[in-house]
Amino acid sequence: MPAECKGAILWIHSITAMHPGSGTALGAVDLPVQRERHTDWPVIPGSSLKGVLREAHTRGGDEAATIRLFGSPDDKNASAGALSFTDARLLLFPVRSLKGVFAWVTCPQALRRWRRDAGLVGVEVKLPDPLAVGENQALVPQGCPCLDKDKNELILEEFKFAAEILKDGATVKPQPIQGDDERRVVILNDSDFTHFARHATEVTARIRLKQETKTVEERALFYQEFIPAEAVFYSLVAEAEREAGALSAYTAPGHAQIGGEETTGKGVCLLALERGK
Repeated sequence: MPAECKGAILWIHSITAMHPGSGTALGAVDLPVQRERHTDWPVIPGSSLKGVLREAHTRGGDEAATIRLFGSPDDKNASAGALSFTDARLLLFPVRSLKGVFAWVTCPQALRRWRRDAGLVGVEVKLPDPLAVGENQALVPQGCPCLDKDKNELILEEFKFAAEILKDGATVKPQPIQGDDERRVVILNDSDFTHFARHATEVTARIRLKQETKTVEERALFYQEFIPAEAVFYSLVAEAEREAGALSAYTAPGHAQIGGEETTGKGVCLLALERGK
């Protein structure tokens, strides 16, 4: 995507646990979620995301508009769509907190990447300065409900973090997180954030039943990984030069189901477009 490209950010806020799967694996988890190779953070493939958005737009009934925005559904009279979607990257990951129920954790690397990516589509991002945070340390906004004020620390899962209050009332403000919820956003060291993104997902034991007897089928136990509810991702959306104006005419659905296990209520997400200037 060239530096002068203008577009939008598509925000994805999971309301229920999500399984953008990567197929079977050889480890302890039979059905893991898909992850970036270089960070090991969960990711939602752009191809999956585009398919979900295409289906939602198709329900609107305007087939010609759907083909213009998303391309032909088959090889017959094939044409590329006007809109392109990148893989959705993780920005905020929910972690259980001893105080305040849960915190959204992020890290300098994720924040700087968000600022860089947002700049490509004309969205300005202001971050707290400085962003230096040490190991077992947390940068927290004033009034953070997860902060133990007496000890000046946070306990996330089983880990203790020394807290440092962000100066001048600074907070991290992605579009899906507004109002008092901004105070839940905590900045951790890159390595500490990666630990939670890698090990604080939900892993559920599943079984398969025999259709005839509704009893457990032999050797049918498997483990499936889910991204927890409340995770926040973003994808970049751009329009092809030949289709100027297509993005301005597009409205994202307010919600959609992303990933597997649709019939069990997984993957329900709130969606919103933040348009570039």
